[in-house]
Parts: sequence; C-alpha cells; structure tokens
Amino acid sequence: MATLDDVATAAGVSKATASRALGRPELVAKETITRVRRAAEALGFEPSRTARALARGRTGLLTLVLPSIQNTFFAPIIEGAQAAAEESGNHLTMAVNGMATDADRRALERLAEQVDGLVLNASQANRDIVEHATTLAPTVLIERELPGVPSVTADTAAAFAQLAQELAARGHRKIAYLGGPEGSWPHEMRTAAIRQALQGRAELTVVGPVPPLAESGIRQADAVLATGATAVLVYASPVALGLMYALQLRGVRVPQDLVVSGDRRTAAALGASGVPSVDVDGLAIGRQSVGLLLQLLEFRALQERGLDVPALAQPEQLRLAVPVHWS
Repeated sequence: MATLDDVATAAGVSKATASRALGRPELVAKETITRVRRAAEALGFEPSRTARALARGRTGLLTLVLPSIQNTFFAPIIEGAQAAAEESGNHLTMAVNGMATDADRRALERLAEQVDGLVLNASQANRDIVEHATTLAPTVLIERELPGVPSVTADTAAAFAQLAQELAARGHRKIAYLGGPEGSWPHEMRTAAIRQALQGRAELTVVGPVPPLAESGIRQADAVLATGATAVLVYASPVALGLMYALQLRGVRVPQDLVVSGDRRTAAALGASGVPSVDVDGLAIGRQSVGLLLQLLEFRALQERGLDVPALAQPEQLRLAVPVHWS
C-alpha cells in the first residue's frame, strides 16, 4: 500500500509539501498540487479521513445536540444530519442536553472542546446558555433564531396560520390550539401566527402547554372538548395521534365531529380522512443544518488565516417552507 512518503518521492517534493497539497491546497502552488495529485492517483494513495481532518486543523467530529430523544420529530433530523456529515467526510455524534441548567452549560463546554462544531436544537433552551454555546464553537441552531447566528427552522408558524385561515373560511368559528412544551420558541411563534390569522374570523382557545408526546394528547382530550371547538390545531404529530385515539374512545369522530390537524402518517394510523396536515421535512432540516455548519467552519478558517472574506460568505438563517395538505 502506497504511503505519503511514496507520493512525495514520485512528485519530487517533501513529505510536508505533499501533505499540504492533499490536505490544505490553498497553501501550495497550483503546479505542485497537480504533480502531487497525479502521483497519488498513479500510486492509488488516498489520505485517511483522520489525516485530512488534522491537516485542516479539525477533528472531523460534529455534534447534534437534542433536548431529548423521546420526540419522534427528531428521528429524521438525525438521519439527515448524519447523512450530510458522512458525505462531507465528517462524523456526527449526538448528545442529549436540555440547555436549561448550570450543569447543562458545563456539559456543553466540555463537549465543545472535543468537536469542530455544534448543531443545537434549541427550541426549548435557555437563551443565555444558547448564546454562551455560540462562543464555544461554531454553532448552527435548529428551531430557534437568534440575531447573527446561522439557523435552520421549518416555517411552521406560516403553515399553522394558513391552516387556521382555511378552517375559518370553512365555517369553523371556535378553534382550539393544543400547544407545545413550556418555553418552546416554535410554540410561541405558532401561537402568535394563529392568533393573528384568526383575528376577527374565529374564537381561539389555547390549551397547554404540554410536552410533545402522545400521552399529552390523551390527557388533554377532555380539555379540548371543553373548549367547544369544532377544529383543533395540534403542536406536534405525536400529540395529535394521542388526541385522536382518546377522541375515538369517547365516540368523537375525526374529522366529522371534530377536525384535528396532524400529519399524513398520523391520519393514516387511525384511518382518518379529510384531516389537515402539516408535514415538516426533517431530513431537509438535518441536511441543511450540517451544510450550514460546514460553511461556517470554512468561513471561520478563512478568517483565522487573515483572508479578507466578504460578510455575505457567512451562513445566514434559513426558513424552510412547510407544505399544508388536506387528505
């Protein structure tokens, strides 16, 4: 098996120059890069992932931080983030951190010392801790927006507002919103969007906040029915699934007696049709967040080398459109 020494000898350069040509080509003349790459190709030499990472001054490790692993919403995000990391020659690890306590803060500090960058699902996190995390390592946020920090969010607020307007247009005059967990940034954004969309069109009752779990929907079924609403918008699909199940046990038909929003999988699981759904592309969120983090790492690397990098090169906040369906 060919070694870096073999490549350097074949290209007529030192081992250090060969390493730079393969790992940090911006530091080497174009003619030298060409010779080294041709020699490596002829010899069948390919630097290891670890060697490439070290040449760039990186570990090759990225971390996705989640508040919990109970919420099924996170599964496709993990899958998309992992795929994007592997495709870029990096490795993704995962950590559970509520980002709410001093212990959480210290854990983030230890974690940041071991990785190149962080992708934080900060939907329920303490703002001070999130802002502190951005000073520890290059950071991209998911489901949270802060000034000057790259982020990827699903524009569910707009989707919920669209659903609310459509329900009002279909004659629903009392609408309930079964909200998300306490302190949740997406919950606050959706609540505000729904209120604005229904202003002067229908009466809105907010039920919650509740954890984004199926058991929350089961426990809140009576509270939802007590609102007298003919339609209910639900923060998360697991909550909607639990609510639909509890309603069926009470003889309440969905959507004939009560329209309940969810996603298409939720409706299919209970054999319901005519159910409005908000379908978030978790795979895209995961992929885009890692892509932004990699852009941020390159941006920071150029800055550290003293290069004049246009401000426009820094990754910005992305809001992904969320489709609304009526099955």
